[in-house]
Amino acid sequence: MPRGRSVNKLLRLVAAPANWCGLGLAIVVLVLQALGFVGQQLGLGVALLGYAVGFVVGGLWLGWPSTQAPAWEELQFKDEGDAREAMERALGGVRRLTEYNPENRIPASLQARVLDLCKALEELLQQWERSKGTLSLQDSFHARHIAISYLPEALNTYLSIPARFAATRKLDNGLTAVETFTATLAELETKVHQLADDLASQDAHAFLVHSKFLSQKFAPPGADAPALTLPRGDIPKETKS
Repeated sequence: MPRGRSVNKLLRLVAAPANWCGLGLAIVVLVLQALGFVGQQLGLGVALLGYAVGFVVGGLWLGWPSTQAPAWEELQFKDEGDAREAMERALGGVRRLTEYNPENRIPASLQARVLDLCKALEELLQQWERSKGTLSLQDSFHARHIAISYLPEALNTYLSIPARFAATRKLDNGLTAVETFTATLAELETKVHQLADDLASQDAHAFLVHSKFLSQKFAPPGADAPALTLPRGDIPKETKS
């Protein structure tokens, strides 16, 4: 287990209300013992008993401590290994967390938009795999990182804000966190749709080139075949001699 994760778990345990209740009662017992109200012969045992009682009462009243990080803190992925697997893993994590919606921090409208964006990214991934076209190096980078880092990190940071604050308090940009997250999703949606349109345009062009080739190849003798003007790289191999 990474050292940093172990430290975080310990810090969450220390900061738990149940732990502070236990410590508070243990201190009260020690103070009473120092003042002579509790027998000195009992030693630290009575303080430990006080801590245990306080811990149990605090746990029942305020909730038991957890060593597990909040769900959104686990939403961190790395762009390594197979790109498709990394993207699918990240999108699956975003979808599960959005559907779980911890403490109802994501308004229903935003929840639907995040899920729609996940679907659009998955469709882009499928289109990318079967497409005859290609994306530029920069667009390939954007496609991977929207799924693996940009969207998960946007959701991660948004979920760290309490719902009431996110909906009502203006940030330095003059917008609430909800409005800012909405704008972020709109930007990501626009880029995903642009990438999908780019691939679709390339596939449509390839289809048109092939259709014109077939029309010219199988036209009846003497018939005027549609003019076929192709870039050098688009000339089908069968026409070369």
